[in-house]
Amino acid sequence: MKTPRRPHVSAVALLILGALAAGCAAPPQRDQASALHPPLAEAWQRAPGDGPARPADAQLLAQWWRGIGDPLLGVLIDEALVANLDLRSAQAALARARALRDVAAAGQRLQVGSSGSAGRNRSNERNSTSLSLNLDASWEPDAFGGLAAGVAAAVAQAESSAMNLAATRIAVAGEVALAYLQWHGTRRQIRLAEDNLALQAESLQVAQWRSGAGLATVLDVEQARSNVEQTRARLPALRSTLQQTEHRLALLLGQPPTALGERLAQQAPGVAALPALPPLPALGLPADLLRRRPDIRAAEASASAALATLRQREAERLPRFSITGRLGLQALKLAALGEPAALVAGLSAAIQWPALDGGAGHAQVEAQQAALDGARVDYQAAVLTAQQDVENTLAALAAGREQVTSLESAAASAADAASLARLRYQSGLIDFTPLLDAQRSALAADDALASARTELALNQVRLYKALGGGWEAPALPTTLTHTNGRP
Repeated sequence: MKTPRRPHVSAVALLILGALAAGCAAPPQRDQASALHPPLAEAWQRAPGDGPARPADAQLLAQWWRGIGDPLLGVLIDEALVANLDLRSAQAALARARALRDVAAAGQRLQVGSSGSAGRNRSNERNSTSLSLNLDASWEPDAFGGLAAGVAAAVAQAESSAMNLAATRIAVAGEVALAYLQWHGTRRQIRLAEDNLALQAESLQVAQWRSGAGLATVLDVEQARSNVEQTRARLPALRSTLQQTEHRLALLLGQPPTALGERLAQQAPGVAALPALPPLPALGLPADLLRRRPDIRAAEASASAALATLRQREAERLPRFSITGRLGLQALKLAALGEPAALVAGLSAAIQWPALDGGAGHAQVEAQQAALDGARVDYQAAVLTAQQDVENTLAALAAGREQVTSLESAAASAADAASLARLRYQSGLIDFTPLLDAQRSALAADDALASARTELALNQVRLYKALGGGWEAPALPTTLTHTNGRP
């Protein structure tokens, strides 16, 4: 008598053979690894100095604020890099991206689980009990690279989140420095206005004395008083600006708006000048921005993620295979679970192929292709914007230096003219109108010089930001390519 064939084993074998045969068909591949990227200039148009370009000093750029002659600024930036809310949000986003990367990687591994059940049924006035304990295992062969592409996309997204965190760090450090220098500049303007107010008040007293002595008219007194009140009227707006800057600093440090006012007044006494800024760092070449600027690297990582996701979508249109095994115990009584007859085992293979889906799979591929095209455009825009940031700041610095030089001469001349006019008025050699004009010119020149010096310092900080200063650039990630394989 022949042994009967086991149809379920034959079916499993045919299913596996069919899966392997389908696996021989290569998925549609597209040449997505290469793309045009924006051209990079060979050198900066307005780079300071006539010598050859030198590589940017990575250590100096990483903590550029240490070179500024103000210890309090370094303390404030350090605190902001710990407590800033935008940074904490970016850190949470990075933690989530890394967790999703681990989830994607887990899908490539063998999945093992356990289950158990107990039931009691009644039929035809008879009771029955069923007990089972099972150990299940499953594995999905990555025949067309869909799982690997999903992992690559998750890795690239995690890299993009890491670069976004670095970009946020740069922004926070820069914004703290900008707000702090603006705070110093506003205090300087307040002091200049107060000094000029004191001089104008003296002129008013002189005008009143001369009017009482019959040596001047009431018009001189009223002009002097108007000059005093106009200068006094500037102070509330300047003090409001100072308070608003303090509030902005507090927010950057993750504190209530009014938390820093007293601390700044105590730890930064004196209003003589802005903190001394160090000389400009070596700018390096425009190509250095690809390494130094984390926003560029974040955009490139996003393009890599979009490319990997496209490959994943293409693989999803092809057959998917899975192998499942089960080892368990089944019995009608608890004591019988330990008997050899209770042991059951099974092995199965499955194939899933969405051959007809109404065009949904093709549409998903096309949608992801559009997403990849958009990511490439974003990357190109990030490169061009970074170059524009540096060139704009260099141009502003060059113009600012010229402006400060001219305003220094103008302020010195205006101060001399106001001093001479005051002496001549006190001596009765001129009426009050020339003195009034001279004092107004002196105040305007001093105020313009203070603003120009502040703006020059702010532009130097902006240059550090534009160069990618404020973090330590790690080695280029393996998910990104910076030669002919630029995504």
